[in-house]
Amino acid sequence: MPPADIDIRRADPTDPTFQPIFMRHLTLMRETSPPESVHALDPADLAAPGVFFYGMRVGGALVGMGAFKAIDATHCEIKSMHVLSEARGQGLARRLLEHLLAEARAAGFRRMSLETGVEPPFAPARLLYERAGFETCGPFEGYWDDPNSVFMTRSL
Repeated sequence: MPPADIDIRRADPTDPTFQPIFMRHLTLMRETSPPESVHALDPADLAAPGVFFYGMRVGGALVGMGAFKAIDATHCEIKSMHVLSEARGQGLARRLLEHLLAEARAAGFRRMSLETGVEPPFAPARLLYERAGFETCGPFEGYWDDPNSVFMTRSL
């Protein structure tokens, strides 16, 4: 069960407060996937128009981040989602994903897709997405048939 004092809100990914979590996220992505299959974005890319970026705090401490990007007027993609390893196991990733889904729905999107890795460290993320109703699909905007990627989608 997630803690009661969770605060998830829009944020600026270039705010220095997010630097440590980005460093950990990008390091994990680069350590677990071949270079050509790392699709993680840096803070400047997540600050671009059409990207909705959120920070997650528990008791005031930053423990996670998530973002989705508009592909078109009805379709968006999760571009980043990370909960610090020491905060995992409390249902925070599920709560963050539910928040992203609700925000995308409120923004008028009707479909959300994502790309994640096939490597063992990504297994918990794939299970989280499956439990949230995501199904495997083919590559979408800008991706190719990459054996190191799993593509998933769901309607909102």
